[in-house]
Amino acid sequence: MLVTPNIQGQITQVEPPNWWVGFENSALQIMIHGPNMGEAIPEIKYEGVHLKKVHKAKSPNYLFIDLDIDKTAKPGQFDIVLNFKNGKTETYPYQLKARDRKATDYVGFNSSDAIYLITPDRFANGNTKNDIDTALNETTVNRDDDYGRHGGDIRGMINHLDYIHGLGFTAIWPTPLLTNDMSNSSYHGYAITDFYQVDPRFGTMDEYIELSQEMSERGLKLIMDMVANHCGSEHWWMADLPFSDWINQQETFENHGELKNSNHRRTVNQDAYASAIDKKEMTEGWFVSAMPDLNQRNPFMANYIIQNNIWWIETLALGGIRQDTYPYSDKDFMSDWARAIMKEYPNFSIVGEEWSTNPLLVRYWQTGTPNKEGYESHLKSTMDFPMQKYIVEALNEEETWDTGFVKMYEGLAMDFAYTTPEDLMIFPDNHDMDRVFTQLKEHVTHTKMALAYIFLMPRIPQMYYGTEILMQNTAKPHDHGLIRTDFPGGWNGDEVNAFSGEGLTQDQAGMQNFVSKIVNYRKNSGAIHKGKTIHFAPEYGVYVLSRSLEGETVVLVLNKNESLDDLDLTRFKELGLEGETLKNIISDESVLWDASLKLNGAGFHLLTTKQ
Repeated sequence: MLVTPNIQGQITQVEPPNWWVGFENSALQIMIHGPNMGEAIPEIKYEGVHLKKVHKAKSPNYLFIDLDIDKTAKPGQFDIVLNFKNGKTETYPYQLKARDRKATDYVGFNSSDAIYLITPDRFANGNTKNDIDTALNETTVNRDDDYGRHGGDIRGMINHLDYIHGLGFTAIWPTPLLTNDMSNSSYHGYAITDFYQVDPRFGTMDEYIELSQEMSERGLKLIMDMVANHCGSEHWWMADLPFSDWINQQETFENHGELKNSNHRRTVNQDAYASAIDKKEMTEGWFVSAMPDLNQRNPFMANYIIQNNIWWIETLALGGIRQDTYPYSDKDFMSDWARAIMKEYPNFSIVGEEWSTNPLLVRYWQTGTPNKEGYESHLKSTMDFPMQKYIVEALNEEETWDTGFVKMYEGLAMDFAYTTPEDLMIFPDNHDMDRVFTQLKEHVTHTKMALAYIFLMPRIPQMYYGTEILMQNTAKPHDHGLIRTDFPGGWNGDEVNAFSGEGLTQDQAGMQNFVSKIVNYRKNSGAIHKGKTIHFAPEYGVYVLSRSLEGETVVLVLNKNESLDDLDLTRFKELGLEGETLKNIISDESVLWDASLKLNGAGFHLLTTKQ
C-alpha cells in the first residue's frame, strides 16, 4: 500500500513519493513543489543516502534534489528537512522500501503470451460508489454518451479475471488508469493530469495493487499503458511550469498564442532527407490541443518520466509496458528511456506504438535492427500495424494473382526485415480503430479466419475486449466512442451478459467458444510459441500455414473457395504429416492427413498432431 504522509505547511508535491534500495542506477532526483520551495536549503541525514546537488527552477516554487542511494542504504525512512532563510523548516518523511522481488524476476510478455486489451471505463462497473467524484472536473456518468464516462473500473476488472483467464489469455493491457481530471471525454485515460495517482473513478491505489496481485495468482501479467509524449491540459503543473522548456511550444502557451498540433509525419524519424522544420513540427507539435506535448529534451523532464515508470513497475510488479504514441516523443530520449528500463529489468518487455503500415518504418524501432545512422532504440517489441492491414485486406478481397490471401502470404514474407519478428505484437483491432468485425464487413467466418491466423503466426497476439462476442461499430465507422462500447454484462441490469453467456446470439456464443478453444490451446503449444514456420503460396483460394516443434505440428488451412470440396495434400508433403491423424482444435474431431483433405466449402481448418 502506498502511504502518503500527512504534511502540514508549504509542500504540495513530492515526486517520486517514495523509492527503493538496490537499483543498478543509484541516482534519484526528487521534485518538490510548493510556495517558494526554491528558497529552501535541504538537509538529509541517512546512512547510504548522499545529497549530491540541489537545483532551482525558473519557477520559485520548485526544488529538484539529486541523491545517490548507495549499496549500503537500508530500507527505512528519513527526513528531507527544508530550511528557509526566515528560520522556518519543512519536513517530509521519505520512505526507502525494500524491493519485493529480484530484478530478473520481472518477466515481461513474449510469444508464449496472449494479451487481452481493455478500456476499463467500458468493461465492467464493479463499484458504483466511485462513478462520480465531485472534486473532479467531469462529474457525470452517462452510458448513452459515447464520449462520456460509463463507470467501468478496476473492481470490475478484478471481478471478471476468471472470465479472461478462462478464455486462455495470459496478460491484460488496460488503457491508462491514472487521473484524467479533464472537463470532458476523460474516460479514455490518455490525458493524464497526475502521473502518480489512480483516477478515483477507476478506484484506489490499493485496488490497482490488488488487481496486479489477483492477476499474478492466476498466472496473468499486468501490462501498463504509459504516456511519455504528453499530459492532460489540466495537469497540476500546467498552472506553474517549473522551467521555460518543460513542455513544447511553452512560450506560445504562456502567451495564449495559437498552438500547433503535430504534423503527424512520423517518417521524419527515419528519413535521412527530412527537413528541420518537418522534424520540429512532428516532435514539438501537440498531439491534440487538450494534450500538452512534454519536452523530453529537458533533463529534469527526462528523469521524471523514467523514474515515474520505474516507480510503477515496482509498485505494481508489472509484466510489461505499452508505450503510447512512441514516435512522437524525442527519439533520443526514447532510446535512453528504454535502455534505462531494460538495464533495471533485463527480462522485462516494452511494446511501442508505431502506427505505420510500412514494415520498414516499424522495424526501425526494434532492438538490434541495424540502421544507417547507428540509432539503437533498445525496444524489443513494436506493434505490427502492417500485418494487421494485410490480414483485413486479404480477407475482404477477391482471390486473384495479387489480391486476397497473397496479401497475408507476402506480408508474413516481410519478416526478413525484423530482428525478431516473434517479438512483434499482432492484433485484429484495438481501441483506436474500427472493430475487426466491422472491418471484415460483419463476416463471421472471415473474422474467425483472421483470429486463427493471428493466434498461430510467429507473433505476440493481442485481442481487444469484446472481439470474442463480435462487438462492432458498423453504425458509426471510425467513431472512437462506439468502438469502445460497453461490454454486455458489466453493468447491473444489462439484458445480455457475455460473462455468463446469457442472451448471446448463436454467432456470438460460437465466436466466444472459438476464441476460448484456440487461445487455451495456444497457451500450452510450444510449436506456436517458438516453432518453425512454413507457409505455402495461396492457390485456388487456399492458404496454408504451419508451425512445428519437437513432434507437435499445428496447421491452419484457410479456404475462400466454395466450389473446392477436396484439397489435394501432395503439395504439402514437406510437412511430414502423411498418414497421421490430426485433431481439429475447434471441433475436437479427428482428421486423417492422407491424399486429400475434405474442405466442405469456404472456411478454415485448424489442426494439430497433439492428441
